[in-house]
Amino acid sequence: MGRLFLKEINAFFNHLTGYLLLAAFLVTLGLVVWVFPETSVLEYGFADLEALFVYAPLIFVFLVPAMTMRMIAEEKKSGTWELLMTSPLTNSQVVLAKYFAAVALIVLALLPALIYYYSVVQLGDPVGNIDSAGFFGSFIGLVMIGAVFAAIGIFSSALTENQITAFVIGVFLGFLLYFGFSAFSMLQRNDAALFLEEISLSYHYQSMGRGVIDSSNLIYFLSVIGSLLVLTGIMIKRK
Repeated sequence: MGRLFLKEINAFFNHLTGYLLLAAFLVTLGLVVWVFPETSVLEYGFADLEALFVYAPLIFVFLVPAMTMRMIAEEKKSGTWELLMTSPLTNSQVVLAKYFAAVALIVLALLPALIYYYSVVQLGDPVGNIDSAGFFGSFIGLVMIGAVFAAIGIFSSALTENQITAFVIGVFLGFLLYFGFSAFSMLQRNDAALFLEEISLSYHYQSMGRGVIDSSNLIYFLSVIGSLLVLTGIMIKRK
């Protein structure tokens, strides 16, 4: 399982596409935090990284499916999937190894956010004048959002042999879970509105952004991740 995990990490960095994806993510976040006048910390006048956490999930909707679309679909298309299925690893171990590799890449992409945090801490007046609880709550929430999108991406990749199709499915499901349910809840004026809001990723992500790590939010994220990984295992077993 560990070898498969490392294989996925190496496969990502053995292609120019992997570096381009990380570079695009980091450049976009850097522009949002420091350059664009509407969101720049320097223009805002407050030691706050709210813009980063507002726009990062939107970028993740496209970035994470692009990272995961090849993990199963490419192996099916190239014919190496059959070899993998005859290895000593179980279906669950294969899915988990690929999933943890995707999560590790997401965490790697988010590490520069800690540099931004340190920079804003130093820019504060006085130094350190920043809502650290809110930052780390949002950071953990962003990691969980990325972990959910990784599970969506692995599931999408298991549905098809075509990477582009896997990417489109991943983007659609991620957009639905994060933005779709919240948008639908605004169209309702009854108990359904509250239900739709509470099953959306954005609701729990914003809750963690207040700086309080509620167990109910963590249980929600882990439940969604677990459900998607189980569905992925079922799809693999059926095919």
